Amino acid sequence: MFKGVYPALITPFTKNNLIDKERFKNLINFVEKGKVKGVVTCGTTGESPTLSTAEHKELIDITVEYAKKKAIVGTGSNNTIEAIELTKYGEDAGADAALLISPYYNKPNNKGLIKHFKLIADSSNIPLILYNVPFRTGQDLPLEVIIELSKVNNIVAIKEASGNLDKVSQIIEHTKDEDFSVLSGDDGLTLPIMALGGTGVISVAANIIPNEMSQLVDYMLDGKINNAKEIHYKIASLIRSLFMETNPIPIKRAMELMNLADGHLRLPLDTISQENEKILLKALKNMECI
Repeated sequence: MFKGVYPALITPFTKNNLIDKERFKNLINFVEKGKVKGVVTCGTTGESPTLSTAEHKELIDITVEYAKKKAIVGTGSNNTIEAIELTKYGEDAGADAALLISPYYNKPNNKGLIKHFKLIADSSNIPLILYNVPFRTGQDLPLEVIIELSKVNNIVAIKEASGNLDKVSQIIEHTKDEDFSVLSGDDGLTLPIMALGGTGVISVAANIIPNEMSQLVDYMLDGKINNAKEIHYKIASLIRSLFMETNPIPIKRAMELMNLADGHLRLPLDTISQENEKILLKALKNMECI
């Protein structure tokens, strides 16, 4: 079972648009000191849509080599064949699990979704984590599809980022007899999702506040909800500021201000607005991050 905090790592780029490998290695070291349970690379926060296949594989290799905790690699695609290729690559590289976003843009029917994920599962042996983020994909992964896929042996968890707590509750209700974890895909909903029975979070904020996110999740796992609530409200303003604009625009600027990475983004993403940067700066100062 996947429990705890798993930072969804950014991909640091140099100003000439190359992967900054040293910064990436340093970032893995930084978040692991914050007591996280593992790291996630090549996800949305890592700007995976702009990575070439070669870069994607290179980041998988670096993550597996340098992560001392669990190495979870994003290998999903709206192209089933590509998703199989990347998942097999992650497995061969030594990854501990793969994160599979639901197919975006295609909008497959339920039968197609089930076949897509089952074919990936049949082609690999590592644990697989589904990723439902309808804001990005244009399609909310249906409850009945999630329930069906939870019965597949190596599909072991879901990163749920629909923002629908009733759906989260139903997923947990209908998969409680399976060895299946529900991880929050929204930093701000970590506490309520865990109150329903979730086991952790794949977190954007943990790029900069891994300790606080780990404390919140550990308190929830220990049943210390009042302690967790204190941290939840302590970091709430910062978390809101990290999602004022499309992720990872604010988190990359925050990390640049904290000297954790260059804030360079690959187009079509561009820099945060001046108005929102002021809000972000205030939230970072209030948390004594800068």
